[in-house]
Amino acid sequence: MKPVETTSPTDEFVKGLWRENPVFVQVLGMCPVLAVSNTAINALAMGLATTFVMCMSNTLVAVLRHAIPRQVRIATYILIIATFVTVVDYTIEAISLDLHRALGAFISLIVVNCLILGRAEAFASRHGAGIAMLDGLGMGAGFTLALVCLGGVRELLGSGSLFGVAVLPAGFEPWIVMILPGGGFFTLAAWLLLINYLKQRRQADAEPVREALQ
Repeated sequence: MKPVETTSPTDEFVKGLWRENPVFVQVLGMCPVLAVSNTAINALAMGLATTFVMCMSNTLVAVLRHAIPRQVRIATYILIIATFVTVVDYTIEAISLDLHRALGAFISLIVVNCLILGRAEAFASRHGAGIAMLDGLGMGAGFTLALVCLGGVRELLGSGSLFGVAVLPAGFEPWIVMILPGGGFFTLAAWLLLINYLKQRRQADAEPVREALQ
């Protein structure tokens, strides 16, 4: 039986940006998030690559969901995801060898990103192609946003630049730790702290309104 879709297409896209953000809310895909977010450019490239793979794999899984035997569905999803990852890998290599070297093995590791396989299994296999594509696009956009937020802060404090352009004055002393692996954990913790604080403030502000309506 086809599931009833109760949310609008806009909601399916927007939820990945904030309400169900893959990094800041679900805390998924931490390996590439922490590994490649040492610069904003690397973060943006990985985010866009993941978005493309998720959007295309979600769409194809939704189209083929009735034709894929249940017993081999996970293996089939991985094969579909790996095909699009290969396309992304060769495309990045053709566009920029330096960027391809910077991202390294993490491009290939998109295949095993639990976020992509999770959306294919939990959402795309149960919905139509249009909604599944929007879900992949929204989740990918949220993932990209989170990566750029981390990469921007780490590059700014670690190198004094943003997207390779010098921003801070020449007298700024770079925080070398920010471009090292430990800087990824510190920056992620700071963003999670800020977002949880904003959520709590929003809930506290909305509480009097709910009480008044009751």
